[in-house]
Amino acid sequence: MRAWGVTLAEDDEATRAIRRPGARPPAPSGRPPTGPPPPMPTGREGIGAGGRDNTIPRIRSEVYGKPRSGQAPVRPLRGGGGGGGGGGGDDRHERDGGARRRRPTGKIIFRGVAALLVILIIAAVGLYFWIGGRLKHTEVLGDYTGRPAETPGQDWLLVGSDSRAGLTKAQRRKLATGKAVGKRTDTMMLLHIPESGRPTLVSLPRDSYVPIEGRGSDKLNAAYAFGGPELLTKTVERVTGIRIDHYMEIGFGGFVGIVDAIGGVNICVKQDIKDPKAGINLKKGCQDMDGGTALGYVRTRATGAIPDFERTQRQRQFVSAIVHKAASPGTLLNPFTSVPLGLSAADSVEVDPGTGLFDLLSVGMAMRESPVTTAVPIGSLPTINGAAVVKWDREKALRLFNALAEDKPVPKDVIAK
Repeated sequence: MRAWGVTLAEDDEATRAIRRPGARPPAPSGRPPTGPPPPMPTGREGIGAGGRDNTIPRIRSEVYGKPRSGQAPVRPLRGGGGGGGGGGGDDRHERDGGARRRRPTGKIIFRGVAALLVILIIAAVGLYFWIGGRLKHTEVLGDYTGRPAETPGQDWLLVGSDSRAGLTKAQRRKLATGKAVGKRTDTMMLLHIPESGRPTLVSLPRDSYVPIEGRGSDKLNAAYAFGGPELLTKTVERVTGIRIDHYMEIGFGGFVGIVDAIGGVNICVKQDIKDPKAGINLKKGCQDMDGGTALGYVRTRATGAIPDFERTQRQRQFVSAIVHKAASPGTLLNPFTSVPLGLSAADSVEVDPGTGLFDLLSVGMAMRESPVTTAVPIGSLPTINGAAVVKWDREKALRLFNALAEDKPVPKDVIAK
């Protein structure tokens, strides 16, 4: 049947086209209409009066809903998805699209943080090896007949020399270091780091009267003057019975630089100290000291009935304070203090070839454990060949060094007050 050039088959094809989203109904055949035009539909009719098919308007009403009064007909959203619930599909599309838009931002932040961490790690590793490569090494720990066997833990010989290397004339005047050339030992300490427990820091008085290979008996610091660090280390090993694992030496200039690099250190002074030779005028009480003041404090001999003994007490006090602060998280994690500290230490200390930057860091971490500080027990203070010397209390000294060699706590009755 044909009405106005549209057959039933063609009308059905138009209906199916509307049911398929995005499809357009087929164009009419184009043949001229025959017969009178059909009357306008009056209700919900199928193929009825007048031969007009009312299926298309009814489908539109069911799919898109009837427009409210005064409201334009609702148009379907493109890409809303087939089937029912076109609006739900659009909401889900918006949510999915939002997630997709946020995901790249998260990836960018993650990649940026990861890249920053990689850069920091590479910089830290590079800085570590750069500073470690600046360390000065000197041959110290040579083998010889009768050298003590290895013992548990680590044993360090810490030496402070009176070297003026690196100091200008103005700095020498300011620090009251004098004009002496060369270098001699000004401080000697034995540091024992046990496998577990607190370290022990023992002062070795520079005037200790001990046997020196090829020189008979003399003051301990004479061993350094005669044969440098190697003869000094050999002498200490023989008189203590302890094998030295690491050697570290620092001069006046390096001492000042390290103290200043960490912003000074707080020290409690037991009494007023005025010593023009050391360049200090200190009042009793706790106070912050810069490098120059600290150097004068550990060098002065202006106090005590036994000046050298008082001096070693101040040296142990200061070494403990400075190492504790240098190894603190506030110093190590702050690049404005840790980098200058590392550079100053690397440029001013001398170590044996087997000692690296990691070993120096291990000393700092060990010294944070509140080390036991003492000195070799003193037996007498005789005058030999016109010079005042220090003789050890042999029995107590042996008990002290044997305890360290066996990695045991030092007996309390041999700890100097």
